[in-house]
Amino acid sequence: MRPDRPATDGYADRMADTPPGSPLPSSPPPTAPSVGEAPRMPLRRLGWRRFLVLAGVVLFIAACAVFMVFTLGQSLGVRALLIGVVAAILPVPVLVACFLWLDRYEPEPLKYLIFCFAWGAFVSTAASLTVNDFAANRFADWSLPSALTGVLVAPFIEELTKALGPILLLVFRRREWSGITDGLVYCGLSAVGFAMVENILYLGGYGYATGAERYGPATGTQQVIAIFIVRILLFGFAHPLFTSMTGVGLGIAARTADRRVRVLAPIGGLLLAMMLHGTWNLLPTLTQATGEAVIMLYGFLGLMVPVFFGMVGLAVWLRAWEGRLTERTLPAYVRAGWLSPPEVAALSSLGRRHAARSWARRVAGDAGVRAMRGYQFAATRLALLRDGSLRGLDRKPAEQERTAREERELLDAISAYRSFFVGRDPQAPAGVWDGSRYHLRFPDGTQRPVDAPDEPVVPIPVVLAPAPPPVGYAPSGWPVPRPAAPWPPGRP
Repeated sequence: MRPDRPATDGYADRMADTPPGSPLPSSPPPTAPSVGEAPRMPLRRLGWRRFLVLAGVVLFIAACAVFMVFTLGQSLGVRALLIGVVAAILPVPVLVACFLWLDRYEPEPLKYLIFCFAWGAFVSTAASLTVNDFAANRFADWSLPSALTGVLVAPFIEELTKALGPILLLVFRRREWSGITDGLVYCGLSAVGFAMVENILYLGGYGYATGAERYGPATGTQQVIAIFIVRILLFGFAHPLFTSMTGVGLGIAARTADRRVRVLAPIGGLLLAMMLHGTWNLLPTLTQATGEAVIMLYGFLGLMVPVFFGMVGLAVWLRAWEGRLTERTLPAYVRAGWLSPPEVAALSSLGRRHAARSWARRVAGDAGVRAMRGYQFAATRLALLRDGSLRGLDRKPAEQERTAREERELLDAISAYRSFFVGRDPQAPAGVWDGSRYHLRFPDGTQRPVDAPDEPVVPIPVVLAPAPPPVGYAPSGWPVPRPAAPWPPGRP
């Protein structure tokens, strides 16, 4: 998914003209600095219908979790189950942290992340275990090798069920998807949850229970360590890698207005995930059947390693692309007077965002850091929202009205967050940004206009000057300019 136009040198004041799309609201009036707690984004009300749906989803996942605990406990025994759980949980924080690192620019709601992880851990494993056992019994009845289950059945049912949770999220919460990055995160967490429970079966059952039953607890422990090294340390990326193919397809579908792409991209990603998973399961089957270990070696080095590093490179590139999106989209709000050029420039990389939070901590303490984080999150959401509008994602009038309402809410939140910083830094000159240049008041009392500097800097906490009253038609509900507050604002 490429941007509609290439980014320039990265500085907001020299970027492309305001792109076509829905009209922007007029700029806000100057606001005085606020004190106390940082403002927060408005929360959505939990109606009775949403509550019933949420309760139903939670109960369904809980039922699948109980089923898996009962099934694994019955087949492994309590001791083997506990050992498998402890060993399988160890890599989970590392894998989850990798996906959270990928989602730094616009972190997804925690409830959706937990939903995807729980879906993969309990719903997907319960369905896959049931189908795989049924297929293995049928192959046994037909006097066919049980290994066919891992090649012909498991890849399809496992990838389908792992992806079903993120697919439901895309269908019912499409506005929470910002693109391929979110697809990788949601599908990756679902795969991590699935792999965790599957590893319990391998570590506790094929590892400890089998070894302890034949040769004693010491042998069982040794087998747990051996399986942990091979299955987790060496091949622990397998399930997230497979399902990431589906995540790419879902992410493409989330940011396109073409209905054909919305259908074909997820199907293509899911089929690719199934084929990659089936190929991975085929390698040890062929190795065992032929006795040629070189098959596994060549398959691992020649196929899986390049695909893995290719996906890692794509994820890192997409992470940077999401930061550069603000450089392409937010200049429209700079020219409308809602943002100043340094503010946009400071959103384009995680290093600049960290510098802005450090500045906020210096001038306003911990509450200032929270306000700056909220500001950065709201600005990123605003960029994604406008990018989606320019892509034509909102076709229905109700969707367009909802986008306009969310845009107003985000702009109001950005203004509230900014007001928390205005005038709080004694080292910054008092000034006003009018949409094209600064009007700064210097220590000697003089006031003069100053053009934006050639290089981006940490955001200057200046007041935004109100734009002249709009001429002609303005969308209903847009804030209109109010009389300007006394300038410069007083310092707290």
